[in-house]
Amino acid sequence: MKKYTYTEKKDTRSGFGDGLTELGKLNPNVVALCADLTGSLKMNAFADNHPERFFQVGIAEANMMGMAAGLTIGGKIPFTGTFANFSTGRVYDQIRQSIAYSDKNVKICASHAGLTLGEDGATHQILEDIGLMKMLPGMTVINPCDYSQTKAATIAIANHQGPVYLRFGRPKVPVFMKDQPFEIGKAIQLIEGTDVTILATGHLVWESIQAAEYLHTKGISCEVLNIHTIKPLDEQAILTSIAKTGCVVTAEEHNIYGGLGESVARCLVLNNPVPQEFVAVNDSFGESATPAELMNKYKLNDKAIIKAVEKVISKK
Repeated sequence: MKKYTYTEKKDTRSGFGDGLTELGKLNPNVVALCADLTGSLKMNAFADNHPERFFQVGIAEANMMGMAAGLTIGGKIPFTGTFANFSTGRVYDQIRQSIAYSDKNVKICASHAGLTLGEDGATHQILEDIGLMKMLPGMTVINPCDYSQTKAATIAIANHQGPVYLRFGRPKVPVFMKDQPFEIGKAIQLIEGTDVTILATGHLVWESIQAAEYLHTKGISCEVLNIHTIKPLDEQAILTSIAKTGCVVTAEEHNIYGGLGESVARCLVLNNPVPQEFVAVNDSFGESATPAELMNKYKLNDKAIIKAVEKVISKK
């Protein structure tokens, strides 16, 4: 099986910051707005290099979304930046009415998503954001897995016409997707296998690779797909894989309700029902702890994926 290694760990939010910095040089229509979290979103370089295209709106996220929608009317491509909780739950009405309903070309960029926000606790650890955003008509939802893929996704969405939700995180994670092309809506097969399909997104992609490597030593062949785009979902890639393996495990740092797993289940029910297991947060809020402690407690790691694979194979 194909092996993946890494030489460094970097946070995905830095991938966003570096992608935005590159966009600032490439596209004069790209503008950025931030709600008092410039450092946390790694937007400093863009702000320093293009002060006339950077808008610090303060702790006024709803206003930020309205401003972003308005900027598109003049042909600008606004990238908004704040924590995922404040990018979605706090401003859902503004996004729905001013951006999604009007099909405005706004890029909603959300850091510190999921449990791996860590010590800030449940009030900041939104686990419902993918569900909220994928339900909005016309909204593209992207959840990249490492620094390199986040940078590539940031650059790619500037050329996509329409609203986008780009989700990324705070902790430093392995960088293993270097020099990989990014295409919105196209899953990436990382490992080819025959016994089970693992569909993973975000931080759970690396954990899925680790699980697949362990299971290979036990004689279980896992096919691993990086589902970086939740919507539009690459249903063809999913159906092609499960036609071969006959069962699937979905893995995500999100509530079990409303995320990748449910999108996959809908695809399977309509096209080719097979056994499915879900690795996700089981209908609960998070709590304050280190990212590693939280991922372990809420069973969002390679060990949980291994158990899910063993369980789903037994149902074939």
